[in-house]
Amino acid sequence: MGRAAEMTGTTAGFLRSLGDQGLITPLRSEGGHRRYSRYQLRIAMRVRDLVDQGTAIDAACRIVILEDQLEEALRINDQLRRSQHGQSPDADT
Repeated sequence: MGRAAEMTGTTAGFLRSLGDQGLITPLRSEGGHRRYSRYQLRIAMRVRDLVDQGTAIDAACRIVILEDQLEEALRINDQLRRSQHGQSPDADT
């Protein structure tokens, strides 16, 4: 956890609070150490940026969740649009 906190420019307590908010759930090693994915570290850094700008941590977590949901919805819409126009989902336009 210390290494993850160092990498994200946060504290171990901040990372724990993101887990308490349900935003990230790190895997655990056999020894019980938290193991964060790169994606989870990016999320933590995004929340840290929002908190640094004055956003409350619970609101920052909600914003990040909504941003992820929007990104996924846009990706799905793009795939559907491409399939309706006879393009494969992976084709470049």
